[in-house]
Amino acid sequence: MRLGTCSRSDDIVEPMVKPQWFVNCSDMGREACEAVEDGRLEIIPKQFEADWFRWMRNIRDWCISRQLWWGHRVPAWYVTLEDDDLKEFGVYVDHWVVGRNEVEALTEAGTKFPGKKYHIEQDQDVLDTWFSSGLFPFSVMCWPENTADMKTFYPTSLLETGHDIIFFWVARMVMLGMKLTGEVPFKQVYLHPMVRDAHGRKMSKSLGNVIDPLEVINGITLEDLHKRLERGNLDRNELDIAKAGQKQDFPNGIAECGTDALRFSLVAYTAQSDKINLDIQRVVGYRHWCNKLWNAIRFAMLNLGTDFLPSENLDVKSLPCGCKWILSVLNKAISKTVTAMEVYDFSSATSAVYSWWQYQLCDVFIEIIKPVMSADDNNSTSASVKRVTRDTLWICLDNGLRLLHPFMPFVTEELWQRLPQRLGDSSRKESIMISDYPTVIKEWIDDEIESQMVLIESSVRSLRSLRMAYLLLPKQRPEAFLLCKTDEVATVVEKGATEICTLASLASLKVLRESDVPPVGCAVNIVNEHLSVYLLLRGIVDAQLELSKLEKKKEELIRQQEAVTKKMNIPGYRDKVPANIQEENLSKLNKLMAELSIVEEANENFEKLLADSS
Repeated sequence: MRLGTCSRSDDIVEPMVKPQWFVNCSDMGREACEAVEDGRLEIIPKQFEADWFRWMRNIRDWCISRQLWWGHRVPAWYVTLEDDDLKEFGVYVDHWVVGRNEVEALTEAGTKFPGKKYHIEQDQDVLDTWFSSGLFPFSVMCWPENTADMKTFYPTSLLETGHDIIFFWVARMVMLGMKLTGEVPFKQVYLHPMVRDAHGRKMSKSLGNVIDPLEVINGITLEDLHKRLERGNLDRNELDIAKAGQKQDFPNGIAECGTDALRFSLVAYTAQSDKINLDIQRVVGYRHWCNKLWNAIRFAMLNLGTDFLPSENLDVKSLPCGCKWILSVLNKAISKTVTAMEVYDFSSATSAVYSWWQYQLCDVFIEIIKPVMSADDNNSTSASVKRVTRDTLWICLDNGLRLLHPFMPFVTEELWQRLPQRLGDSSRKESIMISDYPTVIKEWIDDEIESQMVLIESSVRSLRSLRMAYLLLPKQRPEAFLLCKTDEVATVVEKGATEICTLASLASLKVLRESDVPPVGCAVNIVNEHLSVYLLLRGIVDAQLELSKLEKKKEELIRQQEAVTKKMNIPGYRDKVPANIQEENLSKLNKLMAELSIVEEANENFEKLLADSS
């Protein structure tokens, strides 16, 4: 036998059998199932419908009374008759009456016991918290009065809550709403995932893995994390375990991430559906991405100039290819984001916004317009191209910030306010928060340009891969040759030669036809069956010297690998060495093997280059 005691006061917890109030939920549960089946109530994500039906179809009587000091008192009164043999409260189960107030209870008692002398006393039990909160959707509208608010705001459109209380709260609101008002209290229920630690464990004070959002926003040292634990009520053993957990997960504390980075991370994490394994390093990564947004706006402000005013109209057809492309992919990002948000697919929405900002605007467009921005304004052609490029850049930043705003409200507001305004633009709002959300503009759609840009980007990736393979420094700008097997491919790469040179850091680019022969001393990479890229390394790379360096590097890596392997093969290693040390050694060995593989691949590349040059 185990004796129950209170964990805080050590008092003995004594169970007491006591009469309770119950609600028969069979009919209400059936109606709640029907509401989902006929579409009056939509549960998002749809996977939670199975939980809904499992709970509602197997529902039991609901105990709604609680023996607590706080809450709504049960609206039931016990009638004690003058001629009752037993006067104890509640002894006769047929002596109860219910009413909205004491006056109604007295009236009910008079009807039930006519001609009798009696007095009534209200039950001291209170209603279950979930019963009281189940009344919330309509009780805040002054129900049962048919107020203007009740007519306007009930039923509402959407409930957002955690999936862990789908039965405790959501189902109770639906059952009580349908029973007492005749209507489903809301049309949709969006159930968000539950936040856990990076290892997927439920957050617990005793484990020390509780993450306070404010500590992620503002940052906190490991020492202060420990102090927070010490101010709690953990016993010594639990405190030591919790501190060890904090030291393992946050050895350097938690870096200051800001509100926007945390908000964006949590929304992006919703793809995990039922739980979020929150890794603080991912939040830190989005904080760094916020810095990239600042840099993009800084670049724009420097290159737009202090006297820049956005054009009222932009002739898309006359724009350079790069400008046409960025507006077309912006259009697709807007379409994907809006569509995803309409169906509550927030993770896909953040992915669409992030991909456009990171991989298309910052990594490509801003890079390819740098030569345009630095061109001589005295040349009329250059000045004209620069002007429309500035207009395009402004449109991208204005739409991009408004597109990102729901996910990162603070940084986007700050940056949007810095953008130049159109002269006399009465449609511009005081805040990005109340500005129109971006919409698709059909004139920007250009599938042909996007298809061409895919080929150009593939060529750039192949050239960059060669640069990495032969360990070229950023300042080294070799010549490149593109061997095209069709006229269509040749036309596309000739049109995008400037973009390829800029993105791949080339000195020059020459397009070759199938009958042409690339010069000796080139490294080659195949883009597709119609296109190959050649990087001229003769005179830039001393293959013999690089082979010598790689050989020394290889010898050092092999020596370190053998040392770690020897350590891991000693007798009793798995039984005697702590698990964390074993994990560190395995990680070190895998890293050394990966580095060795890279060195061997580079070695092969230089040997091939040496053979081709001889």
